[in-house]
Amino acid sequence: MARFALAVLCCSACIGFSAHAQESKPGSSLTANPVYQNNCAKCHGKSAGGHFMAGPSLVSAKATAMSADELRTIITNGKHRMPKFEGKLQPSEIDALVEQIRSESKQK
Repeated sequence: MARFALAVLCCSACIGFSAHAQESKPGSSLTANPVYQNNCAKCHGKSAGGHFMAGPSLVSAKATAMSADELRTIITNGKHRMPKFEGKLQPSEIDALVEQIRSESKQK
């Protein structure tokens, strides 16, 4: 019984640590966000500048001019070849990505 309790405690600690490791710090840049690095960079690039025949730039004037609702809908439900992230990302993680994409235009 003690082994089971120890196993549950260890698993809970690992799950809590991995969830915390993906959290974005307020005010951090899009490309520094672990959620971006783990879920978006493969298609949109490490610098969010996009990849030919993959994800478009997230730092372009077009992307940063989109409304928060448009960005949130695209990330949540997907669009064209982009997969949906509903159920894969927490709403707070999606909100952080939206805020960071929109803030890219202010940093230029």
